[in-house]
Amino acid sequence: MNIKNKVILVTGGTSGIGEACSRHFASLGARVVIVSNQEERGSGLEKELRAAAMDARFIFADVSKEKDVSAMVSRAVELYGRIDGVHCNAGVWGKGKVTEFNEEAWEKVMGVNVKSVFWTAKHVVPVMERQGGGVFLITTSVAAFIGFPAHALYCASKAALESLVRCLAVDHAGKVRVVGICPGTIDTPMLAASCEGWDKPVEELYADIARRIPVRRLGHPSDIAQTAAFLLSDEASYINGTSIVLDGGTMALPPW
Repeated sequence: MNIKNKVILVTGGTSGIGEACSRHFASLGARVVIVSNQEERGSGLEKELRAAAMDARFIFADVSKEKDVSAMVSRAVELYGRIDGVHCNAGVWGKGKVTEFNEEAWEKVMGVNVKSVFWTAKHVVPVMERQGGGVFLITTSVAAFIGFPAHALYCASKAALESLVRCLAVDHAGKVRVVGICPGTIDTPMLAASCEGWDKPVEELYADIARRIPVRRLGHPSDIAQTAAFLLSDEASYINGTSIVLDGGTMALPPW
């Protein structure tokens, strides 16, 4: 597996899975463009990685807005002259049944989780086609396939991404390889937020969840980062139009 010198753009690159990916890609010699709306964290991560002789640049953007995405892509090309890979990883979560959501919540979750990927593809795909190729990687979720309680909007957003993986791969065949990475239960700040309001401490909830997962542990952001690096590499060149599930066996569980 080799992504050395590849220019890879990571959205949501300052927290959880995105931060792990930014760090891991840079450690493998990639030239990483870290994108986030967390300006202080992003600037700090850039300084840290560059101080360790890694090639990383931070771009502040709200990826739910097309103008920010267009500027993000233009800046990445200005910095490095090309974009070899994109990891669309930015995401938010909202708790509730469909009867409990309003338009504001819809716009927030769908804006970050789905529209941001649309806008990124719209502006990155032409760059990749002009340069002769590239890899477009999307973080989806097992929530696309499982009806998690009080996750209606989040599940819908992730299902949309699973479909988009296939559509982009067909529409841009021969130039852009499109793949998804489909995490299960990963120990991230988003997971911790989803546990708020339960009658058990987070640590106890995590232990209960870990006992149910066939590998008997939660996933770590590094699990996703290592597989993402492979999917972005030339060694994964025959993986296209599909998602790799990293759930520790969760979807293999029987319903009892």
